[in-house]
Amino acid sequence: MTAEIICVGTELLLGDILNKNAQYLAQQLASLGIPHYYQTVVGDNVARIKHVIEIAIARSNILIFTGGLGPTPDDLTTETLADFFGVPLVENPDILEDIAQKYAIRGRVMTPSNRKQALIPQGATVLPNPAGTAPGIIWSPTSHLHILTFPGVPSEMQRMWQETAVPYLKSLGFGQEVILSRTLKFWGIAESALAEKVSAFLNLPNPTVAPYASRGEVKLRISAKAASSTAAEELIAPIAQQLQTIGGIDYYGQDDDSLASVVGQLLQRANATLSVAESCTGGGLGHMLTDVPGSSRYFMGGIISYDNQVKVSLLDVAPEALIQEGAVSSTVAAQMARGVRSRLGTTWGLSITGIAGPDGGSLTKPVGLVYIGLAQSNGTVQTFEHRYGQDRSRSLIRHLSACSALDALRRKLLDSQF
Repeated sequence: MTAEIICVGTELLLGDILNKNAQYLAQQLASLGIPHYYQTVVGDNVARIKHVIEIAIARSNILIFTGGLGPTPDDLTTETLADFFGVPLVENPDILEDIAQKYAIRGRVMTPSNRKQALIPQGATVLPNPAGTAPGIIWSPTSHLHILTFPGVPSEMQRMWQETAVPYLKSLGFGQEVILSRTLKFWGIAESALAEKVSAFLNLPNPTVAPYASRGEVKLRISAKAASSTAAEELIAPIAQQLQTIGGIDYYGQDDDSLASVVGQLLQRANATLSVAESCTGGGLGHMLTDVPGSSRYFMGGIISYDNQVKVSLLDVAPEALIQEGAVSSTVAAQMARGVRSRLGTTWGLSITGIAGPDGGSLTKPVGLVYIGLAQSNGTVQTFEHRYGQDRSRSLIRHLSACSALDALRRKLLDSQF
């Protein structure tokens, strides 16, 4: 059997709401070992929802719907399902009483429109909603087809999934196998270059290996299907080790690791501290560092030096360097790193200066030009030039700059260990 996730809501199509439900359900299906090959988002339109159902039942045995269970006229999931399969809607008194009690507890009066939420297809079972007023259904309108519906509110959907849907699916025999994934993360290498290096692994049947890129980072997802998490991990571990070896210094972590968390671990291991000086990133680098729990043990603080006078007065950048070479230069990046390290008394000083756009660039210094400075307590200072291109957004350039700065420090910390 295979599952399909169908998310109903025009707000999802318009991008007004991030579709967290699909991500959560995909992960949950994997944990139950249920293959799932398709996800669909459809607006609040009866004809289009019916078309989606028609396509889904031809290729999937478990249809999981989220959204469209509320009391308003545009909440169409339940009535459309009933109409599609030619089954009447029946008012369920238990649902009606549950809704009324929840309104009473909140000091509110149930409106007539809420009676709509008590209507379910004849023959369907109620999928209770302990937190909200929109229950779901569990229904097998035809043999070998299982339909589960959930409200669009993530917290309600997740509780309903765990308390009712998981036991139901396990009663059908699912959960005997698991699909486990591990994601290896790389920085400083292109997706195509990494894919070539690991091409021999990309056609493995179990575990499978798939590359993908996201905001400058390249990932290799290793997925294994087995009778237990332990057995799946045993399949993944040797492949992961080989891929890490092939990735070399470009490999930095896995799963929930970030460049900031890995740098933090390396700094603590070296009993070292860090301070930062930022221009074009405007505090983005400091935010990444402080987003890691316990970062106060190694991150002392930073200076956001947008104005040149701040660079001079707080970071000891030479005025002549700003006049002769400009704020976006290797020299200024070096002096910023040295200055913040000295001012805050840290082992390392890390700086970023650049042109994030959308304006401010020139022929010699285009948008996307960034310099990173890295200063050590022994007086050594290194700089790194990056050109991210003028076609990238301001937010992406700032993100890439902060990550590249962290990666430069990561590589230096690793190098100092040997």
